[in-house]
Amino acid sequence: MAQKARPAGTAVRSAVPRGKPAAVAEQRSIGTRAERKTSGVRTEQLARAGDKAKSRNEKGKPSTVASIRGFAPQRAVASGGQAYQKKNLTRAVAGGADVWQETGQLAVHSGSALVIGQDAGELLYEKNANAVVPIASITKVMTAMVVLDSMPNLQAPISIGDEDVDYLRGSRSRLGVGTVITRETALLLALMSSENRASHALARHYPGGLQAFVAAMNRKAASLGMAHTRFDDPTGLSSNNVSTAHDLARMVAAAHRYPLIREFSTTPGVRAEVKGRELDFHNTNQLVSSPTWEIGLSKTGYIQEAGKCLVMQARVADKPVVIVLLDSAGKQTRIGDANRIKRWMESASAAGRLPTPV
Repeated sequence: MAQKARPAGTAVRSAVPRGKPAAVAEQRSIGTRAERKTSGVRTEQLARAGDKAKSRNEKGKPSTVASIRGFAPQRAVASGGQAYQKKNLTRAVAGGADVWQETGQLAVHSGSALVIGQDAGELLYEKNANAVVPIASITKVMTAMVVLDSMPNLQAPISIGDEDVDYLRGSRSRLGVGTVITRETALLLALMSSENRASHALARHYPGGLQAFVAAMNRKAASLGMAHTRFDDPTGLSSNNVSTAHDLARMVAAAHRYPLIREFSTTPGVRAEVKGRELDFHNTNQLVSSPTWEIGLSKTGYIQEAGKCLVMQARVADKPVVIVLLDSAGKQTRIGDANRIKRWMESASAAGRLPTPV
């Protein structure tokens, strides 16, 4: 069934391939919506493309406005690390001292790590959690909050300009100069696929421009009590964007109150039409497609100075937690660490106890 044309000229389709598990095939499409107000920001609830109906855009003159539809990612989810070795003790590292706990041994390989209970804020695991380090694209979580706090028109078109091109590191992007997308689509691609040009364009179209946007990011961080955090740009490409695991846990907990951030950051993938070409965009965190994870918010990051980074809000062993993993060296280390944390908590729960706060 053809979708109604959108104000910015963006036609929208949704499709879910057959034979996919429900947990993977459940997709979001920018199309039919029910309006909602969240966190003081007027946003719109994405309709889930759970039906098997196929819809096509009306044929016509190619538009530079990107159109988007959901799709189920094809790649398999990695196993996420080495086999779990059950022992009689669990170690948590707090303030440089080893704290031994019952049920299983947890060894996290990321340079900095933190696991806290979301409801009460209790500390479950800590490793170098006060170290001030570059945070790469974890920055985009703050970018999204500042965008939404400004109560923008999410359907307004914004353009990708030469100013949005990364000449510092030469990072790749499939959003060419001259591409026009809605602010909503830019936010989706920034959170889901860590699209640097989309993120930079969002900041550039902020009232007062890029400089005002970065100032708003730092004010927001201060208001959340992120005392050891500084933002220098909206993408995370600058190594001057620094924080600690403790500060980022505050940021993730705050961002989890924005339904649109939860929705976009955990979308497995979308198919977008950019300048007449259909392109597939995937979530940079493969765990959002795993049926064994219940993830409410996700963001990855990487630059050489920061290593591989990952922040998540998730429900593990029926307990909502915030997980922060920074400065991971290996390609799959952060994924392996996340899975090790999950098994550690599930093992404790199966034994009739949760990990003792350190």
